[in-house]
Parts: sequence; C-alpha cells; structure tokens
Amino acid sequence: MKRLRKATGKVTFQRSRKAPVKPQPPANLSAYQSFTRKEWARLRADTPMTLDDTEIERMSGITQRLYRKEVEEIYLPLSRLLDLQVQASQRLHHERQAFFGKTDGKMPFILGIAGSVAVGKSTSARVLQALLARWSEDRRVELITTDGFLFPNRVLEERGLMQRKGFPESYDTHRLMAFLNDVKAGRPNVAAPLYSHFSYDVLDGEERIIDRPDVLIVEGLNVLQPAHLGKGGEASPFVSDYFDFSIYLDAAPELLEDWYVTRFLRLRQTAFRDPAAYFHRYARLADAEARAKALDIWRSINLLNFNDNILPTRPRADLILVKGKGHRIERIELRRL
Repeated sequence: MKRLRKATGKVTFQRSRKAPVKPQPPANLSAYQSFTRKEWARLRADTPMTLDDTEIERMSGITQRLYRKEVEEIYLPLSRLLDLQVQASQRLHHERQAFFGKTDGKMPFILGIAGSVAVGKSTSARVLQALLARWSEDRRVELITTDGFLFPNRVLEERGLMQRKGFPESYDTHRLMAFLNDVKAGRPNVAAPLYSHFSYDVLDGEERIIDRPDVLIVEGLNVLQPAHLGKGGEASPFVSDYFDFSIYLDAAPELLEDWYVTRFLRLRQTAFRDPAAYFHRYARLADAEARAKALDIWRSINLLNFNDNILPTRPRADLILVKGKGHRIERIELRRL
C-alpha cells in the first residue's frame, strides 16, 4: 500500500501496482522422454542383427570407429522405431489418398539428420540406411547430404561468404526445398547436385538421381534451421517441413573440437597429400602447426556456426542422440507424442 496526502490534509492509501509474475513451468517438465543406454538397448526386443562385422567396419568414419555393440544397442532399436514410423506414414498416406478419391503412388518417408561438423552424422546415416533397407525386401532407402546444395565456391567468393561456408546463408535453400518438394510429391528422377570434399566444391554439372525411394535420408548441418517469419502472416516453408522424422546428434563442444582436430590431422596424412586436393597446402605443415591451424578453423568458423545456428535447432528434433567420449551414445531423448 502507498500512502498519499490530499490537498485537504486527509491521508488516503492507494494499492501499489506490481508487475504480473509470469508463471514458471515445473522444473521437471520436458517435451522429451529420456532413456539411458541400457534402457534403450532393451527396446531392440527380437530385432535381428542384419549387418556383419565387415559391413560395420566399412561404415566407420575417419575418427569414429563403429562397433557391433553400438549397432546392437543403439541403432537396432532405433531402426525398429523408424520402421514403425515409416509404416504408419505410408498407411496415413494411403488413407488420405482414399479420402480424396485418388489412387496415385507412394509418398517417400523423409528422415533428417542434423548436428555439428565432426559429430558423426555421416556414419549414423549410413548405418540407418543399411538397417532400414533390410526391414523389407523391396524397400529402397536413399541417402543424400546437403553439401551438394551449397553455393559453388565462385558464388561464395563473390558474396564474401567463403569464411562462412556451412552457415545457413551459404546454401541454395530454394534449390534444396524444391528438390525435397519434388521428392515428397512422388515425382520420378529428381536430381540432386553432388559435392566433393576433395575439391571442396560443388561438382559442376554432376548430379545424382533420386527416383521415388521408400525412404530418403537427408543429412546436413542446418537441416533443422527454421525460416524467418514472413511479413503479413505469409507462409514461409523451410527444409524440415518436408521431414517425417528428425534426429539431432549431440555432443559437448570440447568433444566436437577434439574430433574435428583429430580428423584434420588424419586427412593431412591421407587426402591432403594429393597435390590436387583443395587443402594440399596443409599437408606440409609440422604437427604443431597443423594442430594450431585445425584449432583456428574450428574456433573461428565451425564453433561459431555450431553455437549460433546448429545447437539452437536441437529442441526441434524428434530424437536426440547424446554422445560421450569415443562417439559412444550415452543417452537418447525421444519427443513425446
């Protein structure tokens, strides 16, 4: 209460106006159901192991050694869940077609995989591609990366974006969305541009044809990036609008840094040694210089992109795979229905 003195000399009281207190959600409220590795492994049930040790070894990445136990405890339960999602999506599509009196073909199920540079997206995508294809004899599962939808280096140089390669503005997003729109619509022979990590550029005139797959896996840094809101309430679609399910690979920044530097040093001993390689100049660096260069690239480019653009998309995923040391998945978070 606040005391006021009027001109008559009488004292009155006025109730103070306090700013309304915003209600806080309960501390334990979450859109996700969390599983330990052990809890998740039990969800494999009787799912058969369809990959042999040679195939598993071949799917390993430059810094990520893939182990049979990881496939059995993490990826087999995940493939079981995704198979249920694929079947449910296909049933819904057929029912919608019947509702509209249509009989045209299938609609591909699109799975998005997001996460930082060096987190192991490509390895996870390869494993899931193989496992999902083996749930059904006639199921076709295709895999593309969004690297092919980067603007060519000449365009990035013209726009002053070479040091922001991999950031959202470095992608031809309109071309990517047009590609996904055509695939989702069930159109045959949709072309996707190809990218070479060797030349560090989009391959001019080279394409890969995606012809009405049952499942398409789309792997990339910023595939869960939301679009900017349009003015006047106009619809503004974005890449993940075309996803039926999405996965985010998560790891602490210090682990990501270590994996990136390790990968850089290994490439320096292999691919970088070719004089035609874009990064050939780094092959001649001494060990200490190479490590310093890798750290500089990571901290000035990739970490910035991670903090500003990639990590904020984590809550938009349907499922989050949380990694620890050695790329071992330690926790799984699944969005509640």
